[in-house]
Amino acid sequence: MSTETVRTSSFKAWLNVLAQDQNSIRIIRFAIGVTLSAALAYGINWPLSFLLPVLVSFMLSLPLPIPSLKAGLRNMLHTLMAFGIGLIFSLFFLQYPIVYLIILGLVLFHLYYYLNRGGSLWLTLMSIIAILLLSMLGNSHEGLATGVSLGFIGTGWLTVLMVWLSYLLVPDPQATPFPQAPGFQSGYSQAAAEAALKSTIAILPLASLFFILDLTGYMLVMIFAALFILKPELSAGREAGVNSLISTLLGGVLAWLFFWLIVAVPEYHFYVALMFLTALYIGMNIFSGKPTAKYYNSALIALLILINGSLGEGAEFTEKFIMRIILITLAVVYIVAALKVLDSFWPVQQPEEESDK
Repeated sequence: MSTETVRTSSFKAWLNVLAQDQNSIRIIRFAIGVTLSAALAYGINWPLSFLLPVLVSFMLSLPLPIPSLKAGLRNMLHTLMAFGIGLIFSLFFLQYPIVYLIILGLVLFHLYYYLNRGGSLWLTLMSIIAILLLSMLGNSHEGLATGVSLGFIGTGWLTVLMVWLSYLLVPDPQATPFPQAPGFQSGYSQAAAEAALKSTIAILPLASLFFILDLTGYMLVMIFAALFILKPELSAGREAGVNSLISTLLGGVLAWLFFWLIVAVPEYHFYVALMFLTALYIGMNIFSGKPTAKYYNSALIALLILINGSLGEGAEFTEKFIMRIILITLAVVYIVAALKVLDSFWPVQQPEEESDK
């Protein structure tokens, strides 16, 4: 028996074992998808290319089947819609600050309301990021907002294609059970409206302050705060912030090791191999079912962002890491303080008493 035959038989045997374990399939798919995305992004290095492995890792960390053609096209459309809305803000409303802030409050309320009724998380996240990011950039330079929106739309569409490719390379076994997605609640929902109103009241003053003072360099605080408050309960907002802080610390440690290994061996193929091993390790933890699993996907995102900002000429890794920790901490502090104030003054509905008198 030739060496090539032995290798082929071993590979088929490995695939047969793999097919029996759904978690193993997800881990391998996650590692391959993230590695291919990072290799493509780093190899071509178009504007906002670092977002490709970030978005792909987010999508592949979810225990879902391969997206249908309809779902993939819908996500592409949602990305286009989100940044279309963001461009409208940056091009037409910024010159009227009072009108801008009023419309910003209304749009944020409807986005939070839509999400609380079971709407698309992808559309909500893309819309919030697009509106806040492009408004801040447009406040400084109109052309910059347009360029960023086009780059983000292209990267979002490429994300959908890379997710499809990952599922085609490492498919799920047949008849695999998957969790049912919650349905969208049509009609008016008082609970969703109250939650959306609380989120909007908490985030709008911060967004207004950033816009008025033109704090573009610190807009990460505003975006983090807007995402932390997707669930306006004090415990949920604080938990999201603390989880993000822990994930950033974990991602920072991994990024520090990754960075110095790249410095030691500055070769493209070594970068790709190291990314695969890193994504494989993180994927094993994401799908481990352990309580710490929730930290690892955000840790990978932190690693990718820190590494992207540290590979350029003159980049300072330590400075960027410390600044990111400070920004996330500020966002957590603001959310906790804002929700505590809101909870102190928010009217509590009293249960109706039975009238026996």
